[in-house]
Amino acid sequence: MIAAQTVARTFADRLWTRTPANARVRFVALALLGTVLLAISAHVQVPFWPVKMSMQSFMVLALATAYGSCLGLVTVVAYLLEGAVGLPVFQSGGGLTAFSGPTAGYLAGFVLATWVVGSLSERSAMRSMLSAFGVLLLGDAIIMVLGTAWLATLIGFEKALFAGFLIFLPAEALKVTLATALTRVTARAL
Repeated sequence: MIAAQTVARTFADRLWTRTPANARVRFVALALLGTVLLAISAHVQVPFWPVKMSMQSFMVLALATAYGSCLGLVTVVAYLLEGAVGLPVFQSGGGLTAFSGPTAGYLAGFVLATWVVGSLSERSAMRSMLSAFGVLLLGDAIIMVLGTAWLATLIGFEKALFAGFLIFLPAEALKVTLATALTRVTARAL
């Protein structure tokens, strides 16, 4: 009997084909790899204007595109759980304080953005450079809006708008552009 082939819907599916025999090992291995990449990206500080830029939101968008909604969501939730138990995976280290401090909204945004971008990626909504940019911009906007909204509850709307949104726009624009280029390069390579 010939085994049914699965349709490669994401970059991860094309890179490492999912079969009934490897499904669990593949899922866990890719999720763990993703959490490692997220942890590293949180600690990468790139000199930029007007503030230093971490590559965390870039990695969230890249993983959502590469993994799709389900694997991407599990990966981001696993990453957040690693941080919650105290592993130093966040920019500020680890622990439950990250979920009540100024970055809590951005962390929540990672979850929603991963699901949205991953779902759209699975549905071939990123076939062109323009559509990929739009999907990734939407994902980044989700992260930034949720992050700024939570920050506003702590320091007020006007301060949060500047300190949690406007000051990061140049860096976020660059990260969305880089993520778009990465998705197009990988799409062409495959």
